Amino acid sequence: MHTQRIFGTLDPFIESSDIMGRKVANAAFLDALMRADPFDAYHFFMPSKRERTRQEALLAGRYPQVAGRGAFKVLTRQDLPQALADTDYAVFHLSDCITAQARLAAARNALARSLFPITGTTHSLSNAVFQRDFLAHLWPGTTRRDAIVATSTAGREAVAAIFASLRRGYGLSPESYPAPELAHIPLGVDPGDWSRLEGEARSTARAGYGIAAEATVLLVFGRISHSSKMDLLPLFRAVQRLIAAGIDVSRLALVVAGWTDSDDDKDQFLVTLANLAANIGLPLALVRRPDEAAKRRLFGLADVFVSLADNPQETFGLTLLEAMAAALPVVASDYDGYRDIVEEGRTGLLLPTLGPPETGLRDVLAPLCYDNHTHLRLAQSLAVSVPALAEALAALIRDPGLGRAMGQAGRERAVGELTWDACIRRHLELWERLGREPVADREQLARVRHPLALAYGEVFAGYPGACLTDAVCLAWTRAGQAVYHRQDFPVIYQELDGEIRPDVLRVLVFLARGGCPGLTLAKRLAAAVPGLNSQAATWHVLWALKQDLLEVEKESL
Repeated sequence: MHTQRIFGTLDPFIESSDIMGRKVANAAFLDALMRADPFDAYHFFMPSKRERTRQEALLAGRYPQVAGRGAFKVLTRQDLPQALADTDYAVFHLSDCITAQARLAAARNALARSLFPITGTTHSLSNAVFQRDFLAHLWPGTTRRDAIVATSTAGREAVAAIFASLRRGYGLSPESYPAPELAHIPLGVDPGDWSRLEGEARSTARAGYGIAAEATVLLVFGRISHSSKMDLLPLFRAVQRLIAAGIDVSRLALVVAGWTDSDDDKDQFLVTLANLAANIGLPLALVRRPDEAAKRRLFGLADVFVSLADNPQETFGLTLLEAMAAALPVVASDYDGYRDIVEEGRTGLLLPTLGPPETGLRDVLAPLCYDNHTHLRLAQSLAVSVPALAEALAALIRDPGLGRAMGQAGRERAVGELTWDACIRRHLELWERLGREPVADREQLARVRHPLALAYGEVFAGYPGACLTDAVCLAWTRAGQAVYHRQDFPVIYQELDGEIRPDVLRVLVFLARGGCPGLTLAKRLAAAVPGLNSQAATWHVLWALKQDLLEVEKESL
């Protein structure tokens, strides 16, 4: 008999059309997963009913074949306990490792029928509050079936360093406070989406941005921000070096494109870039918030891709991989995940970087400041070699054949090793392996409460005057009798639809018709309604008491 393999997640993966690395990567991951379609069913647990409805429509429209065989089931987070109890999941994968992964592991341990693997992906790791979020991963309920998927070697080392710092600071031993496995799976690219434009198509695309057909085009693509992506001023310094070396910059063109935080034409950073380019005679095209089609045109019309990442919020560098797929040579800083992607001298050129020996003052101030302020100051203390940048650009400008050869090698590497389909295959292998890992005693894990989960009943036990016990005897009221006889109907807030059930309320008031001790009434209700657990039964009792369907008998007061 075939055992269904079911994929679960708490995330939509498709968020918006913004051209931002994290959102692009998450959407492409889901696209590749649906292309492979390796599971019998896919369960999405959305935060609200509104988001559930949106996700249902999105999945049906984007993946009609998978939707057509009824493989999608979209629920809310409130449905999670029952789904975990009823379903043997193959894996839960989250689009990031920070927001919910450890809390989901606690829910799995306490409620799930089977201890399935849980994985989440790294994106930016440098926000000051993330130290707190990674602390959630270090707890006795972490199992060998839990893993964080780092997209780069540098990212994996950063997470390992975070865990080491937390253990030192809080005195947590690896034996008592294990961490998830740190796996390494790079992001991917769909090679068919990217190509170099040639001939008339190339000239036409360039003309659309006011770029001469014969110009050597340098493309910078990413968030256009000196505080959260890269400082572009060193690039202008490098161009000044090219001028001094006798290169005619009027035959160059610089395209700077990507996400901007402002639509204002007077944005100070963009004005500064335009003024710098004009001052040195460098033709500049600024393209704000291009859509996917425009993004691909820009990659197709360019000659060299330049990325001078200096900011710790960068972890992988998806645009470098996209540039390689578009057969562009890459000139990039030797920084974080960039060195995983670029093969020095073969697919591009890496520029030496030099960072500070220590960041003590920044570390102290970071939790008290905005992250973009901290990132800016850290980035400004990271030097990307301007002389090396000028030399790299000069070599590619003077020898177009070198750039073509590097671009072709980059395309071959992207197609052969770094596709989204390959990324999915690596995830499937990881999930299969994690599923075979041994775990601690199941019942013992279920009893371990996550230390960062607020125990509302325990913490706020002193707020009400008393709690429901069998010392309180409950009986139906006139309103309760009317509900039972369908002469009246309870008003249930839309947010509670499906959680407070009219059919259960009718059973409840009937059970209380002659009076019944409070907890005993909840137990009888749970026994009378299939699938109703004790907590849900108790909630119905208290809700009915709140809405005057039940009342406390005077003799029990």
